Amino acid sequence: MGKRKSRKKRSRSRARSRRQQQGMGTGTWVLIGLGVIAIAGFIFAALRYGGSSTAAFYPPTDVRGHTETVPPSHILDQPMPLSMHKHMLEHADGKGPPGVIINYNCEDYECEPDLIDRLRAIAEDYPTFVYLAPFPGMTAKIAVTRRGAQEILDEFDEERIRNFIERG
Repeated sequence: MGKRKSRKKRSRSRARSRRQQQGMGTGTWVLIGLGVIAIAGFIFAALRYGGSSTAAFYPPTDVRGHTETVPPSHILDQPMPLSMHKHMLEHADGKGPPGVIINYNCEDYECEPDLIDRLRAIAEDYPTFVYLAPFPGMTAKIAVTRRGAQEILDEFDEERIRNFIERG
């Protein structure tokens, strides 16, 4: 038994000696570990506190993930669920031509007192395929969307909205 222990001790001693000769002693591993922790901390801090996101957020222009549901009306005072929004882009009322949706964001933008009424009047002029609904959180005051295309407006512009709708 005595010989076995001494062989193990010698083997450990040789391995430690080899690591030290190769520059990979315990101190090196501690420094590497601390470096990894520090880098991870910097990355986390940069992602968490590096400033606000500048990514734009607009209503979708595609129909991927739509549901076969239609809104109760063409003029909504509540946001349209995204899956329903996509379905209306595919075909208005679930069976007609592709739809156009006018969205507005008066939660994050200062809207004129009559903005929604003016948008409503436009939507009512196209009762079979144009919808109006709020879209809180989008990065615009007004977005007019059809499948694959979108018109973003910072201010009400009736001519631009009607031109977009009629280009269809």
